[in-house]
Amino acid sequence: MIIREAGVSDLPRLLELEQGVIDAERPFNALLKSESAFYYDIERLISSPESHLLVAEVESEIIGTGYAQIRDSKPSLAHKQHAYLGFMYVSPMHRGKGVNAKLINQLIDWSKRRGISDLYLDVYSENDSAVKAYEKVGFKASLLEMQLS
Repeated sequence: MIIREAGVSDLPRLLELEQGVIDAERPFNALLKSESAFYYDIERLISSPESHLLVAEVESEIIGTGYAQIRDSKPSLAHKQHAYLGFMYVSPMHRGKGVNAKLINQLIDWSKRRGISDLYLDVYSENDSAVKAYEKVGFKASLLEMQLS
């Protein structure tokens, strides 16, 4: 397995994997569109100097993704900026092999090189396997978003 920075030529596969993320999260959010749902501006994530989009490849096939994006923090926080992690996805047949942890560790390293030591991500509280995967690399629950429809 290799982990590398994503390029524009990866866009078709990244768009497929984005739908994998959305499909995986549908059971946790009944409000997701049934068609034409998109989470990310993948081209911008690839081209922006404030983002670092990685892919994990096995035998020239992209099987995992993840990005870190430098964002301004809330004025009430001690840190002025943080890294937000997103598009964390591993193809089902490659889960449980440490792919997610390798992606996250490289994104943490990239963030640290940029002077950022605080990282955040969003995960559905009922997505037990994802929560456990993030806890395994050191994340802990922080803020619970609540909704009323």
